Amino acid sequence: MDFDLSEEQRLLKESIDGLLTDSYDFDARKKYQKEKGGWSKAVWGKLAEQGLLGLPFAEADGGFGAGAVETMIVMEALGKALVLEPYLATVVIGGGFLRHGGSAEQKAQHIPGIIDGSKTFAFAQLEKNSRYDLGDVATTAKKKGAGWVIDGEKFVVLNGENADTLIVTARTKGGQRDKSGIGVFLVPANAKGVTRKGYPTQDGLHAADITFTGVEVGADAAIGDPENGLALIERVVDEARTAMCAEAVGAMDESLKSTVEYLKTRKQFGVAIGSFQTLQHRAADMFVALEQARSMSMFATMAADFDSAKERATAVAAAKVQIGKSGKFIGQQSIQLHGGIGMTQEAKIGHYFKRLTMIENTFGDTDYHLRRVTDAGGLV
Repeated sequence: MDFDLSEEQRLLKESIDGLLTDSYDFDARKKYQKEKGGWSKAVWGKLAEQGLLGLPFAEADGGFGAGAVETMIVMEALGKALVLEPYLATVVIGGGFLRHGGSAEQKAQHIPGIIDGSKTFAFAQLEKNSRYDLGDVATTAKKKGAGWVIDGEKFVVLNGENADTLIVTARTKGGQRDKSGIGVFLVPANAKGVTRKGYPTQDGLHAADITFTGVEVGADAAIGDPENGLALIERVVDEARTAMCAEAVGAMDESLKSTVEYLKTRKQFGVAIGSFQTLQHRAADMFVALEQARSMSMFATMAADFDSAKERATAVAAAKVQIGKSGKFIGQQSIQLHGGIGMTQEAKIGHYFKRLTMIENTFGDTDYHLRRVTDAGGLV
């Protein structure tokens, strides 16, 4: 099996690495956090100019027809730079719903805006006490004429404060935990009856709690079958999990590099602390954890081409387990090896650990995904 990048993929990696090196050092990131919405519209525009927002979309829709490996390359780079911009929420998740379930009209209406950077998305899925169950949906969508009326509450909606369009899961029939009767709807964020309460999250990103009160949308708002949307939701969320695994690898990689640099320069007892064998062993253990995470991230990425939906889901769950374990270990070791400075806001190392912690708890934590792998009978 060939794990080497193609020439085009290497050029993509060089392109985004160069862009973020020029635009996204840690001081710049702190400035972007203070901008309206908590991220840089200028950087978002640069991502659009380089075609990075159009990577996964079909050429017929104005994109580049790239695959999961290209998304992995981009997400690793975003993780290294701790990028705040809503690539995951808009391109991976929003774009994923449109690519896999959108009608020709929906694609024509929304994809060009994603590609040129003029439109961002948010996925409103999480509900009170639902934990990580994608089929636990109490928000309702009831028929009214040819359209729908949506009522309910969603919580911790990533980019929900800033998005132009919300992708909302809502129940069209059945009970709250029934696997059928779930629809996916496109809702303008400024629609009458939509109330958003935004706030920063621990990793520096922004989210919102959103209330839908008698929100009316047309028949064309439903993505796919409004009574059988769970399979679409699961597919897109697994793609988001895979993308976050790659982002986490980037964050872990940079955490390790920063920690090794610190060990080489920080002196105690007249010598660099990196000369102490015990600390060298810790750094070696961090490297092993990173490579384990990288391997599982690649495995989840390759699983995008698996024929079996069950095998794809199990591969992603297994990757998320390893990412959670490696992320926690590398994050904790990085801070401890930095000493007291690792706990300060001024040091970037703690911000990597915050992002890794948020990734570990988004769309299912380590224990949740370990149960998924176990229930599936393992990877074999």
